[in-house]
Amino acid sequence: MVLQIKPIPKEPIVTWEALPADYVLPDDPVENIQQPSLASALTNALGAAERIQPQMLIGSNFGLVATVNKKIVVKAPDWFYVPQVQPVAADIIRRSYTPNLEGASIAVVMEFLSDTEGGELSVRSTPPYGKLYFYENILKVPTYVTYDDYEPSIEVRCLQNTEYTKISADEHGRYWIPQLELFLGIWQGERLCQTLNWLRWWDKDGNLLLWSSEQVEQEKQRAEQEKQRADLLAAKLRELGVDPDTLS
Repeated sequence: MVLQIKPIPKEPIVTWEALPADYVLPDDPVENIQQPSLASALTNALGAAERIQPQMLIGSNFGLVATVNKKIVVKAPDWFYVPQVQPVAADIIRRSYTPNLEGASIAVVMEFLSDTEGGELSVRSTPPYGKLYFYENILKVPTYVTYDDYEPSIEVRCLQNTEYTKISADEHGRYWIPQLELFLGIWQGERLCQTLNWLRWWDKDGNLLLWSSEQVEQEKQRAEQEKQRADLLAAKLRELGVDPDTLS
C-alpha cells in the first residue's frame, strides 16, 4: 500500500505594483440593467449624508489591482470603499487602484451575484481566481458583501483569522458594516422611475440615510408646511381685523 500525501497548496506571492500605462483593463458588461443603479444609490446616500471625504475612494466596476506570482490580476467589483488613498494630480484620471501602493487596503467590497465562471462565490485558487478567493486571500478585504437581487438576499462575510465568516443580520434584517459604521439592508421602493429592492444604509440609531432626491422632496414638504402655517396665521389675524402685511 502506497501512502498518498496530499500536497500542501503554496501560498500565493502577492506584491503591489503600479498598473502599466498600456495595460488594457477588462470591460465586462454588467449582469443586468439594475446593477449600476444599485451601486449609484449606495454612493448617493453616503454623499447626501456628507459621509464622503476627499481622501476616500468609492467606486463601482473599477479595477482593483494585485500582482500574484508575478502576474497582474484585476477584479472590478460592483461597489467598493477605501478609507484613504493618496491624491493624484489634477490632470490625472485614476483608472485603477493598487492597495498598499496608492493608499490603504480596500475596506469593503460588494458584488451582485451572477452566473459567470470565477464568480462572486468562487473559491478557485488558480487563475482565473474566483472572486471570493481573491478578496479573502489576495486583497484580504475585511468585509465582503454579496447581494442576490433576484431573491433578494444579502450575505456579509467578515475576515476573521484570515478566513471569511458569515455574520448574521439584526432583528430588522440589516447587517452592521463596521468600516462605515452603518447598517446595510434591503428596502423596496422607487428611485429614478425604477421600483427595485434597493440596498440602503441606516445609521446606528436606525435612521435611514436619505438619497439626495429624497432630501429635496423632504425640504419641499417642509417648506410647504411652513407656508400653510403662515397662511393660516395670516387668515386668523385678518379675522381679528389685523392686516398681517403691516406687521414687521
